[in-house]
Amino acid sequence: MKKTSIYFSIFFLMNLMVYAQKIEKEAPKGFDQVRMGIATGKLDTIKYQSKTVGTTRKALVYTPPGFNKKTKYPVLYLLHGIGGDEKEWLNGGKPQVILDNLYAEGKIQPMIVVMPNGRAMKDDRAVGNVFDKEKVDAFATFEKDLLNDLIPFVEKSYPTLTDRESRAIAGLSMGGGQSLNFGLGNLDTFAWVGGFSSAPNTKVPQALVPNPEEAKKKLKLLWISCGDNDGLLSFSKRTHDYLYQNDVPHIYYLEPGGHDFKVWKNGLYMYVQFLFKPVDVASFTKYTVLGTPASTNVRNAQYPQILPDNRVVFKVKAPNAHKVQIDLGKKYDMVKDSSGFWHVTTDSISRGIHYYSLLIDDVALADPASETFYGMGRQASGIEIPYKEGGFYALKDVPHGDIRIKKYFSKASNAWREMYVYTPPGYDKSNEKYPVLYLLHGGGEDQRGWAIQGRTDLILDNLIAEQKAKPMVIVMLDGNFYGNGGGVAGFGEVQLKAFENELLNGAIPYVESNLRVETDAKNRALAGLSMGGLQTLYAGIRNTNLFSHLGVFSSGWWANNTKLSDPQYEFMKNNATAINANLKNFWISMGGKEDIAHANCQIMMKKFDDMGIKYQYSEYAGGHTWPVWRHDIFLFSQILFK
Repeated sequence: MKKTSIYFSIFFLMNLMVYAQKIEKEAPKGFDQVRMGIATGKLDTIKYQSKTVGTTRKALVYTPPGFNKKTKYPVLYLLHGIGGDEKEWLNGGKPQVILDNLYAEGKIQPMIVVMPNGRAMKDDRAVGNVFDKEKVDAFATFEKDLLNDLIPFVEKSYPTLTDRESRAIAGLSMGGGQSLNFGLGNLDTFAWVGGFSSAPNTKVPQALVPNPEEAKKKLKLLWISCGDNDGLLSFSKRTHDYLYQNDVPHIYYLEPGGHDFKVWKNGLYMYVQFLFKPVDVASFTKYTVLGTPASTNVRNAQYPQILPDNRVVFKVKAPNAHKVQIDLGKKYDMVKDSSGFWHVTTDSISRGIHYYSLLIDDVALADPASETFYGMGRQASGIEIPYKEGGFYALKDVPHGDIRIKKYFSKASNAWREMYVYTPPGYDKSNEKYPVLYLLHGGGEDQRGWAIQGRTDLILDNLIAEQKAKPMVIVMLDGNFYGNGGGVAGFGEVQLKAFENELLNGAIPYVESNLRVETDAKNRALAGLSMGGLQTLYAGIRNTNLFSHLGVFSSGWWANNTKLSDPQYEFMKNNATAINANLKNFWISMGGKEDIAHANCQIMMKKFDDMGIKYQYSEYAGGHTWPVWRHDIFLFSQILFK
């Protein structure tokens, strides 16, 4: 082997070792300051003939330290904002200094950087009203100039590698939008794409990445970064949300700051360290300074924040407290800083909604920065962890129904009670009578659970719009009934009988007298999760003359409670023929083996098999949690009343 080949191999391996080391999560102090005694690159102004514009245009070109015309280099095209030109990066960002310093530390690959004027028109100076339509349109025209004029000129004039994996594009603000539009729209030209604080010219995600599978195969790196106080953050976030939903690997990098060069210089510093090297897609979620404020935060609250790998950052001000913890099932000790803020970053948290408490000197409190939910037998804070499969309950541009709160005096319970009612789109403008589903919550929750934590209205709105579910009324009842001495709500036979009495003699009569619903068995359904599943088994199976559809989610008769379960099995055995004849759908679902009700349910279904009871069974991995139950109502509602 030649010595040069050996040296090259050693150099390549050293580069891989450097890359394998953890890249910083933000630029260190002095990263943009001139250092003495290091090799520096060179900046030149070039002129190229643009057939697209019909004139000669200018660009700046940075060549790296030790530039050699006999060596071929990859190229980064670096674009400016709406008020700038080819010198904006030079004047505001000192890219040549940032790159020189990175070269000196061995952190980046040698590359040529081209800084063009992205305003493709004959008078391309940033003068007058830069928001004039003609000037704004010129930024879109630049795509043709870039592809047909500038890139060919650069590759003819400089020793460049000309394959797609040797070209990168990135930009700030308007240039960030251009980079995403042009880079993702030309994946045969660019494999590395970056948008820093991308502006409203960024295409909507569905147009930006119409084929997620192609993007997964062709992209080496997609970088999206923005400051947390940037008014344009929503354009970066909507792109990130779409990419996350469609499982397209990318780095979504948030940092403190606004729409300025502090953010853009840091974006450049971070982005170029990834270019033209082997990439570790699995590490992408680790690169960010800040997380995204949770959707369950109260208005404008910045914490809790969710990091890309679903770790959660909590930050609470309690200067006089001696001990602060977050109780999220697991207790996390928080650390106090000099300004009186306590903070902690949790482990990665599973998808869906989680109840939590703020413990200040061992007193459990609701986090003032988060929405509260009735979900632990009391009001508790809640945090929603997003997940890719959650699009079926996303807020979409479709006709929407309503959630109505109905208070009624129940003669069955001899008390005022409350129900939440979903009415489908068009209910108030129609004389139609609708089928009705009575939907029951779990232990520790109440009638608000399915409406708020369950997102039932959004799930049905989307399904009805897609004609996958029939328009229906959904009545969400309070299933909390207490035994003698105020025993556990809903689980004993006394409580189950009280619920059955309320359902048949309180809730249903009220609904059928006050809402426009059908009143026969084939247009009534009953379903519930966990405790509500027990109530469905108890009241539904005993009254199949009233309900033609039953849904039991994450529930089942307890195998070790023969006093409660054996009479139910005996009833079902004696009435198997009628049950099978009356029920059009007897649907049972579980959250996989991790669901705490899974084992009991398997025993119950074996008994159903022995008795000849017909049922349908479904599993959706996720445990005894709201993501599973949202998915349950998503599937169950599609088979009802058809």
